[in-house]
Amino acid sequence: MKKHTFIYIVFIALFSFSTVAQDDKAQVTSAIQDYVNALYEVKPELIEKSVDTTLRKIGYWYDSESNDYKDNLPMTYEQLYNLAGSWNKNGDRITADSPKEIVIYEVNDKTAMAKLTAEWGIDLFHLGKVKGQWKIMNIIWQSPPKL
Repeated sequence: MKKHTFIYIVFIALFSFSTVAQDDKAQVTSAIQDYVNALYEVKPELIEKSVDTTLRKIGYWYDSESNDYKDNLPMTYEQLYNLAGSWNKNGDRITADSPKEIVIYEVNDKTAMAKLTAEWGIDLFHLGKVKGQWKIMNIIWQSPPKL
Protein backbone atom coordinates (compact mmCIF):
# COMPACT_ATOMS: atom_id res chain seq x y z
CA MET A 1 0.00 0.00 0.00
CA LYS A 2 2.85 2.41 0.83
CA LYS A 3 4.37 1.83 -2.62
CA HIS A 4 1.11 2.88 -4.35
CA THR A 5 0.83 5.96 -2.14
CA PHE A 6 4.41 6.98 -2.97
CA ILE A 7 3.81 6.52 -6.71
CA TYR A 8 0.59 8.53 -6.45
CA ILE A 9 2.38 11.39 -4.65
CA VAL A 10 5.19 11.43 -7.22
CA PHE A 11 2.64 11.46 -10.06
CA ILE A 12 0.72 14.37 -8.52
CA ALA A 13 3.95 16.33 -7.91
CA LEU A 14 5.14 15.84 -11.50
CA PHE A 15 1.72 16.75 -12.90
CA SER A 16 1.56 19.87 -10.74
CA PHE A 17 5.07 20.98 -11.77
CA SER A 18 4.26 20.36 -15.44
CA THR A 19 1.03 22.34 -15.18
CA VAL A 20 2.79 25.29 -13.51
CA ALA A 21 5.54 25.24 -16.16
CA GLN A 22 2.96 25.19 -18.98
CA ASP A 23 1.03 28.02 -17.32
CA ASP A 24 4.21 30.12 -17.03
CA LYS A 25 5.05 29.49 -20.69
CA ALA A 26 1.54 30.57 -21.69
CA GLN A 27 1.87 33.73 -19.57
CA VAL A 28 5.26 34.57 -21.13
CA THR A 29 3.74 34.10 -24.59
CA SER A 30 0.80 36.30 -23.58
CA ALA A 31 3.12 39.11 -22.41
CA ILE A 32 4.87 39.13 -25.79
CA GLN A 33 1.54 38.98 -27.64
CA ASP A 34 0.38 42.01 -25.64
CA TYR A 35 3.59 43.84 -26.59
CA VAL A 36 3.25 43.23 -30.33
CA ASN A 37 -0.52 43.80 -30.31
CA ALA A 38 -0.01 47.11 -28.50
CA LEU A 39 2.02 48.30 -31.50
CA TYR A 40 0.05 46.61 -34.28
CA GLU A 41 -3.39 47.58 -32.91
CA VAL A 42 -2.51 50.99 -31.36
CA LYS A 43 -3.28 49.85 -27.81
CA PRO A 44 -0.71 51.36 -25.44
CA GLU A 45 -2.62 49.98 -22.44
CA LEU A 46 -1.22 46.55 -23.40
CA ILE A 47 2.27 47.94 -22.78
CA GLU A 48 1.21 48.69 -19.19
CA LYS A 49 0.07 45.09 -18.85
CA SER A 50 3.16 43.38 -20.29
CA VAL A 51 6.22 45.62 -19.88
CA ASP A 52 7.99 46.56 -16.66
CA THR A 53 8.47 50.31 -16.12
CA THR A 54 12.21 49.69 -15.69
CA LEU A 55 12.43 48.51 -19.31
CA ARG A 56 15.77 48.77 -21.09
CA LYS A 57 15.35 48.57 -24.85
CA ILE A 58 18.12 49.07 -27.38
CA GLY A 59 18.23 48.40 -31.08
CA TYR A 60 19.83 48.47 -34.48
CA TRP A 61 17.97 49.93 -37.44
CA TYR A 62 19.23 49.45 -41.02
CA ASP A 63 19.30 52.68 -43.00
CA SER A 64 18.99 51.80 -46.69
CA GLU A 65 20.21 55.26 -47.77
CA SER A 66 23.59 54.87 -46.05
CA ASN A 67 23.65 51.05 -46.33
CA ASP A 68 24.55 50.89 -42.68
CA TYR A 69 23.00 50.21 -39.28
CA LYS A 70 22.17 52.97 -36.83
CA ASP A 71 23.46 51.46 -33.59
CA ASN A 72 22.47 51.56 -29.95
CA LEU A 73 19.11 53.25 -30.39
CA PRO A 74 17.75 53.34 -26.82
CA MET A 75 14.09 53.45 -25.78
CA THR A 76 12.52 53.88 -22.36
CA TYR A 77 9.24 52.46 -21.10
CA GLU A 78 7.57 55.85 -21.59
CA GLN A 79 8.85 56.13 -25.18
CA LEU A 80 7.57 52.61 -25.95
CA TYR A 81 4.18 53.42 -24.43
CA ASN A 82 3.93 56.58 -26.56
CA LEU A 83 5.09 54.71 -29.66
CA ALA A 84 2.37 52.09 -29.16
CA GLY A 85 -0.17 54.93 -29.26
CA SER A 86 1.10 56.29 -32.56
CA TRP A 87 3.20 53.79 -34.58
CA ASN A 88 0.29 52.28 -36.55
CA LYS A 89 -2.23 55.06 -35.94
CA ASN A 90 -3.03 55.35 -39.66
CA GLY A 91 -3.26 51.56 -40.04
CA ASP A 92 -0.67 51.52 -42.83
CA ARG A 93 2.30 49.91 -41.04
CA ILE A 94 1.03 46.34 -41.02
CA THR A 95 -0.83 44.05 -43.39
CA ALA A 96 -2.63 40.74 -43.02
CA ASP A 97 0.74 39.13 -43.79
CA SER A 98 2.72 41.03 -41.13
CA PRO A 99 4.65 38.52 -39.03
CA LYS A 100 3.89 37.90 -35.38
CA GLU A 101 6.05 34.85 -34.68
CA ILE A 102 6.94 34.11 -31.05
CA VAL A 103 9.56 31.59 -29.97
CA ILE A 104 10.00 30.86 -26.28
CA TYR A 105 13.57 29.73 -25.57
CA GLU A 106 13.46 29.17 -21.85
CA VAL A 107 11.08 29.65 -18.92
CA ASN A 108 12.37 29.29 -15.37
CA ASP A 109 10.56 30.08 -12.15
CA LYS A 110 11.56 33.80 -12.20
CA THR A 111 13.20 34.44 -15.61
CA ALA A 112 12.43 33.73 -19.26
CA MET A 113 13.91 34.36 -22.73
CA ALA A 114 12.01 34.70 -25.99
CA LYS A 115 12.11 36.03 -29.56
CA LEU A 116 9.55 37.91 -31.64
CA THR A 117 9.68 38.37 -35.40
CA ALA A 118 7.43 41.31 -36.28
CA GLU A 119 6.93 43.86 -39.05
CA TRP A 120 9.82 46.02 -37.80
CA GLY A 121 12.29 43.16 -37.39
CA ILE A 122 13.41 40.91 -34.55
CA ASP A 123 13.06 41.53 -30.81
CA LEU A 124 14.89 39.40 -28.26
CA PHE A 125 13.39 39.50 -24.76
CA HIS A 126 14.35 38.92 -21.15
CA LEU A 127 11.31 38.62 -18.90
CA GLY A 128 10.99 38.48 -15.14
CA LYS A 129 8.20 37.27 -12.92
CA VAL A 130 7.29 40.32 -10.83
CA LYS A 131 4.69 39.91 -8.07
CA GLY A 132 3.39 36.79 -9.82
CA GLN A 133 3.13 38.40 -13.28
CA TRP A 134 5.50 38.00 -16.23
CA LYS A 135 6.89 41.35 -17.40
CA ILE A 136 9.25 42.25 -20.24
CA MET A 137 12.39 43.71 -18.63
CA ASN A 138 14.93 43.97 -21.49
CA ILE A 139 14.64 44.06 -25.28
CA ILE A 140 17.39 44.09 -27.88
CA TRP A 141 16.13 44.43 -31.44
CA GLN A 142 17.18 44.92 -35.01
CA SER A 143 15.41 45.68 -38.25
CA PRO A 144 15.05 42.75 -40.68
CA PRO A 145 18.48 41.19 -41.26
CA LYS A 146 20.33 42.14 -44.44
CA LEU A 147 21.64 38.90 -45.88
